[in-house]
Amino acid sequence: QVQLVESGGGLVQAGSSLTLSCSASGRVSSSTMAWFRQAPGKEREVVACVTSGGTIYYADSVKRRFTISRDARKNTLELRMDSLKPEDTAVYYCAADTNAWGRTTTRVSSYDYWGQGTQVTVSS
Repeated sequence: QVQLVESGGGLVQAGSSLTLSCSASGRVSSSTMAWFRQAPGKEREVVACVTSGGTIYYADSVKRRFTISRDARKNTLELRMDSLKPEDTAVYYCAADTNAWGRTTTRVSSYDYWGQGTQVTVSS
C-alpha cells in the first residue's frame, strides 16, 4: 500500500547541518507526513509534521533550527536540520497518517505507515 524509506543520516559535528529525505511509494498526497525521532532510553517523539494543505507543526526543541518540506511531484518528504546539537542524536523516522483529515497530528498512534529509520549522531 504505502512504503517509506529514509536516507541522509550520519555522523556530524555539533553546529553543522544535515538533510534527511523520505521517499514514498503509494499515495500519500492527502496524508499528514511527519518526522519522529527516538533516542536510546527515551520514548519516540514528534519532530515536525506537515499536512496535505501545507500546515506545519514543529516541536519546541527544534523550532527555528529544523525545516520540514514535502514535494508532491516527487512524492518525497525532507527535514533540513541546522545548528545540530548532541541532544539531537537519535534514530529519525518518516511516518504517514492517511486518516488525518488535513490536521497536524503528533501522536505516534495516529500514524499508520513508518519507515525503518535513519541514525543521526551529533558529536561535541
